[in-house]
Amino acid sequence: MRRLLLACLLLAPGCTLGPNFSSLVPDLPESWTGASATASFARSQPTPGPVDPQWWSVFGDPVLTSLAERVARDNLDVRVAALRLDESRAQRGVASSALFPTASSNASYTREQSSEKGVTSLFSGTGGSAATQSNGLGGRQGSTPSQGASKATKPFDIFQYGADASWELDLWGRVRRSLESADAAVTVSAETQRDVLVSIVAELARDYVNLRGVQDSLGITRENLDTARETVRLTRLRSQGGLATDLEIASTEAQVAETEAELPPLEQQEAALINAIGFLLGQPPGSLAELRVAQKPPLAPVHVPVGLPSELARRRPDIRQADARLHGATADIGTATADFYPRVTLSGSFAFQALQFRDLGDFASRTYGFGPSVSVPIFDGGKLRSTLQLRQLQQKEAAINFQRVVLQAWREIDDAMQSYDAEQRRAASIATQVASSRRALGLARARYTQGLSDYLQVLIAQRNLLVAQANLARSLATTNVNLVSLYRALGGGWEQALSVERKQPLPFREPMPHQDPLPGDSFSLPIN
Repeated sequence: MRRLLLACLLLAPGCTLGPNFSSLVPDLPESWTGASATASFARSQPTPGPVDPQWWSVFGDPVLTSLAERVARDNLDVRVAALRLDESRAQRGVASSALFPTASSNASYTREQSSEKGVTSLFSGTGGSAATQSNGLGGRQGSTPSQGASKATKPFDIFQYGADASWELDLWGRVRRSLESADAAVTVSAETQRDVLVSIVAELARDYVNLRGVQDSLGITRENLDTARETVRLTRLRSQGGLATDLEIASTEAQVAETEAELPPLEQQEAALINAIGFLLGQPPGSLAELRVAQKPPLAPVHVPVGLPSELARRRPDIRQADARLHGATADIGTATADFYPRVTLSGSFAFQALQFRDLGDFASRTYGFGPSVSVPIFDGGKLRSTLQLRQLQQKEAAINFQRVVLQAWREIDDAMQSYDAEQRRAASIATQVASSRRALGLARARYTQGLSDYLQVLIAQRNLLVAQANLARSLATTNVNLVSLYRALGGGWEQALSVERKQPLPFREPMPHQDPLPGDSFSLPIN
């Protein structure tokens, strides 16, 4: 017995079944293919420089920077993700507890009475009707005096206190693989929180640049409205001098009404975007009234650092999350494999038991038991084999999902670069259109003032200018939104946001690193 226990203790830390995990290396290009498209327009171009963790600062807008710093602290989705991270850490603690012995103490008092018709009656001479049946000579067989029956059924007390302990030896690494899977689950939760931060900061930046774009459109519309009202005033003066007709007055008044009709939808969009930003900050509607103060839309920088493709797996939280899921699925195979092998548990108990409370301190009242127990699976209807097959299939699924996530990230970045370049070129064309429309309006007004054309030409030129200006404002806002989408696809922003969040009541703690490879078979899956 001693040799068996010694062998179990020596083997306990040395054997771990199942494949060891090694991270997959994604097959990515040396440079982003979409970056070459931006060479067609020199206003703002992606460059291979390192991505700034505080990427929103590239817009040079202090209000946006302040809002981005607040969102990591106040956003409700981020706080929920932080709680889920703490939950996964608690679950990891539950898994790690299986590595250690369990011990408990107990104390009890019981007052018992045996049944007169039960098993104890066989030893006391009582037997009910079966024991008092007459024999063939008219005598009685197994007669029981009433005094014996009363002694057998007399109530009695039992006092007991002691301690129990047990420890399952992790001979095959089942518990260690479970702990490895729990570590991977903690990493998944940490990367989920990072992904939420990236998405929330990007959404905040999109809402902000759209807000400034709408406010820019409002300013342009109000300027055109002032111009249209001034045109009505001048046309009425000309009509008093006989130089304009009632038709021209009606046309100018219609132009004023048409321009005024552009304001309510823009004002509604402004209010909705302010409320959207407030929601991201965990604030009720109407709490960010300071954002109603219009500012010019932020301008994209001349150079946009986008980093290198080789950095993507380290920066994108969803790729890191997929890697951790694959790690957990690999560890689960080891857990399922270890279930095929015997389980050895060491258990022991020591207690004092007595019928009188005063005898509990007597060493003669002691009772104890200890020794190993072995549980060997023999037949389970194929449960263990099916479980192992399930874990192997889940691992293959996780590997394919990793490849899908990497490919999706690559596609998002390429699409974002293409969209950023295309919208910049569109904005350049619309800017030329605005300049030409403004010049055409000036010429039309001059010809109308000189009496060389009717007011219809002025209305057409004014309408063309308003449309072109509105399109330019929307295009500039879309350009900024596309830049935000590019940084969102690059996965930047969580580093700076987390540094802000660590100062708050719900701190973010770094996930546990992957454990060192354990003895056993190596594991790798091709990404191609």
